[in-house]
Amino acid sequence: MTSNDQIEIFDTTLRDGEQTPGVSLTPQEKLEIARQLDRLGVDAIEAGFPIASQGELEAVKLIVREGLKSEVYALARVSKNDIDAVISSGASNIHLFIATSDLHLTYKLKLSREQAIERAVNGVEYAKAHGLKVEFSAEDATRTDIEYLKNVYKSVVEAGADRIDIPDTVGIMTPAKFSNLVNEVRRAVNVPVSVHCHNDFGLAVANSLAAVEAGATRVHVTVNGIGERAGNAALEEVVMALQCLYNRRTRVNTRLIYETSKIVSQLTGVMVQPNKAIVGENAFAHESGIHTHGVLSMPLTYEPIDPELVGRKRIIQAGKHAGTHGILAKLQDMGWQPTEEQLREITAKVKELGDKGKVVTDTDLAAIARSIIRRGTEEKVIELVDLAVMTGFKVVPTASVKLLLEGKEYVAAETGVGPVDAAVKAIQKVTDSLANIRLKEYRLEAITGGSDALAEVIVKVEDKNGNVMSARSAGEDIVIASVEAMINGINEILRKRRKLQSGQAQSS
Repeated sequence: MTSNDQIEIFDTTLRDGEQTPGVSLTPQEKLEIARQLDRLGVDAIEAGFPIASQGELEAVKLIVREGLKSEVYALARVSKNDIDAVISSGASNIHLFIATSDLHLTYKLKLSREQAIERAVNGVEYAKAHGLKVEFSAEDATRTDIEYLKNVYKSVVEAGADRIDIPDTVGIMTPAKFSNLVNEVRRAVNVPVSVHCHNDFGLAVANSLAAVEAGATRVHVTVNGIGERAGNAALEEVVMALQCLYNRRTRVNTRLIYETSKIVSQLTGVMVQPNKAIVGENAFAHESGIHTHGVLSMPLTYEPIDPELVGRKRIIQAGKHAGTHGILAKLQDMGWQPTEEQLREITAKVKELGDKGKVVTDTDLAAIARSIIRRGTEEKVIELVDLAVMTGFKVVPTASVKLLLEGKEYVAAETGVGPVDAAVKAIQKVTDSLANIRLKEYRLEAITGGSDALAEVIVKVEDKNGNVMSARSAGEDIVIASVEAMINGINEILRKRRKLQSGQAQSS
């Protein structure tokens, strides 16, 4: 293998990814994700399983008609009805499968080994007779007798299959075992080999990479690693590992990875864990004083790749583990220039908050800096003038807000799943259109007991440039606390913009 060997990325977010419990995408949502995957540069998109429902069929039709650069595949069992559904969708590529392990043959399909091969061959021949390009999967391949598995693959290749796929259906492979299996199968067939790894033991990406080392040329993945049970091999991890650790090329535009992750998370409702590799919120975040000092001096000391390579930005987080270098960088990013003495005092206050178990938000840090640098309370760029919320049984929660932004009043109203959602959406309606700022993350914590508990709201807001600010507010009224936290965060971003613009004006 050389660095010139390109690995194909087969994305199955819209099929296997949608099989995540609780996820159900509309045809239009599938089309939106497909367009983004095409922009991202994946080689193939598995658009759905047309026989499963009318909506699935319509979704595949919509995506096929879009005329994407990526190949569009549709899933089918080796049955005439399934294949006919793919044909009716307009897809020219089909992902055919039948289970081959004795476990599946005995308990699920009630077929003999010979009958399974016969069905597989008939399915491939029927698909090829109708002009389809065929990728064939032996479901549960990794628990199938190896000699029988090779016989299945040889039979479907003789029947016309263009490519075979080796699925680790329940994620029980280890990299060494999977590498050996891929080598065995490659020696038995003369067509390209794909792999499809599940993550039941957290080894899906490792197994996929081992398969590439063994000669597989296409990897099945999903964005954010979503999928049934523990999910699938994550696109972002496979692509970046191939590029950075193996020097292997893909067609993927890596700078669109984070954007794609956010779109999929938003539309599926599946949140990405903070410590998720590449796309998790903490993937390029640093708090420890030792780490921030190193990163600020030379990013590679504690980052394996430049965050911008995947569309991210580095985050320096204030907290009890922070050192003066990190706190200073954070303050300078906000437009503050403390003296050495002021910096030591600010750092001590931050550590004091952290020792009390508090998350130190950007507004906390700014407030500490303001009080210590003695610059007084800064002018609010945006102020809440009025807020009204209506909610109740069989009533759609509705909120209206009046905001003062740079001296001009704006009024907006929105509905939501609850009063907090409605109020936040109403604020976003103003700030997203006028200042390109919207809510990125929301967290609610009750910090006292009882029905009149004091609630603490922590939010993160983000602008179009990727600047993220965190803020908090606390109070007995959850709606008011949420709104105040939002306003605090938005003010911090707007203040930062003003200071940057002022600095640019002075330098010019």
